[in-house]
Amino acid sequence: MKCDVNIITGRTIDQGANIDNKLSSDYFNACARCEIGAEDLKTLGLSEGSHVKVSTEFGSVVVSIALCDGNRRGVAFIPMGPWANAVVNPDTHGCGMPGFKGVLGSIEPADEKPLDLKALMSLYRGDTYGDY
Repeated sequence: MKCDVNIITGRTIDQGANIDNKLSSDYFNACARCEIGAEDLKTLGLSEGSHVKVSTEFGSVVVSIALCDGNRRGVAFIPMGPWANAVVNPDTHGCGMPGFKGVLGSIEPADEKPLDLKALMSLYRGDTYGDY
């Protein structure tokens, strides 16, 4: 099953509290996630903590799924960070910041696990990564 979504990103308290230690499990848990509403979670047939692939025309990334009762159907929130950067429009329109809101995409169940920060950054650079 696949779910079409409008992806928004933003800062969160947990993401901000761990920004100085981006290699920590706390930062990973705060950022390598996608929050959706109950209807979309049911549509996907998943439970919280399951892994999903979030895809847009700009890229894709595997993250954990979390329930956010405040999200309407079709709205997905990913905290700002490397995992969100994988799916947002990289064009900064001259201001130095990519478009972090209103990115059309889809979510589907994934068998693979989210990459940790080192492995994700290696993938961005096109490196091959081994036992990160």
